[in-house]
Amino acid sequence: MLAANYSTVRNNLKDYCDRVTDENETVIVTCKDEKNVVILSLESYNAMTKAIRNASYLTKIEKSRQELSEGKTYTFTIDELFAMENMTAAEMHSFAQKHRNQTV
Repeated sequence: MLAANYSTVRNNLKDYCDRVTDENETVIVTCKDEKNVVILSLESYNAMTKAIRNASYLTKIEKSRQELSEGKTYTFTIDELFAMENMTAAEMHSFAQKHRNQTV
């Protein structure tokens, strides 16, 4: 990880960009009033955003598993699912409440 002030990076932008992409460096650009920024490669950025999405997805899976173990589930027939297709959210919620924890 490199740190450089704004003026130095501005005057040598190509060199810093090359180091970021070719050497997988991250550059912290220090600015006045601590309005610092980070320069990183698109590859690093994509990896970070993917990790964030994956973490969010895994959290949702864990929540679903917990709800399943607590019996907070709904069971519907295929006909019931088709019937729900054109319902409003409120109608769907009411319909689902009537079917909570029922088995087919």
